[in-house]
Amino acid sequence: MKKRVLAAMLAGVMVLGLAGCGGSSDDKKEDAKTEDTAKDEDKESDGEQFENTTITIFAAKSLNGVVDELIAMYNEEQPNVEVVASYDSSGTLMEQIEQGAACDLFFSAAQKQMDQLEGDELVVDGTRANVVNNQVCVVTYKGSDTKVTGLEDIDKAESFALADGSVPVGKYTRQAMVNAGMLDKVDDVSAITTQEVSDALGGIEINECANVGAVTAAVSEGSNEVGTVYKSDTYGLEDKLEILQVVGYDLTGDVIYPVAQIKNDEADDLESEAALDFLHFLTSDKAKEVYEKYLFDTDVE
Repeated sequence: MKKRVLAAMLAGVMVLGLAGCGGSSDDKKEDAKTEDTAKDEDKESDGEQFENTTITIFAAKSLNGVVDELIAMYNEEQPNVEVVASYDSSGTLMEQIEQGAACDLFFSAAQKQMDQLEGDELVVDGTRANVVNNQVCVVTYKGSDTKVTGLEDIDKAESFALADGSVPVGKYTRQAMVNAGMLDKVDDVSAITTQEVSDALGGIEINECANVGAVTAAVSEGSNEVGTVYKSDTYGLEDKLEILQVVGYDLTGDVIYPVAQIKNDEADDLESEAALDFLHFLTSDKAKEVYEKYLFDTDVE
């Protein structure tokens, strides 16, 4: 009888012991899992989130809408990075950078300006990338009843809004006119003056514009009968602008938009890292979808 009682007591102790060990093991596994998850979350946060900082991007005027949208998208991922954008003609922005303006990224509408900055050793090595292609278009305002059908008979217009030769869209327009036999060949088409273009077109009135945005506004508002802008500039203005001709790459050549990080002596390490991060975002597949929405060609090597 004593033996049976003792055996029963020992069995009970063993069951309780096993139950206790089992609970302890489960708790340890759960604690370990929670700890690992917390470590992963901390690691993920440290790798993706920046502390408060501000970066500056200089971008071609034709990129205004798309870059504004991309900044908003980027801030959904990086709310602590304020991206300040300055838009103007690529030539004007290049000159500002050369004169020492504080700038972290340059998004140009042409290779020429980026080439010059790279030659001046103002571009951070290994950061330059070709992002999108664009096309020059001859446009008129809705209801203009113009007789112009494209670039080659643009002299039929009463007035022509044309960007200066230092502005990429103005340069590409001049290049197309040279290749079409409308202007004489020269070593640098950007040096062809607006007056020379007018003379070649029989004295047509030309409104020389400081950037492509000014051309777009002049035509969409009806101040000028026709003008040359980028295809992307017609986005959102379908009710105001009519495309008369999309000028082929055979006349203009590729209209490549490169982006690169700029050497900024005023930037600290955090600002430089955030600028590079935003540059990577601008060249991502997610950004490509936005460029395409704004009528840019993303099939770029």
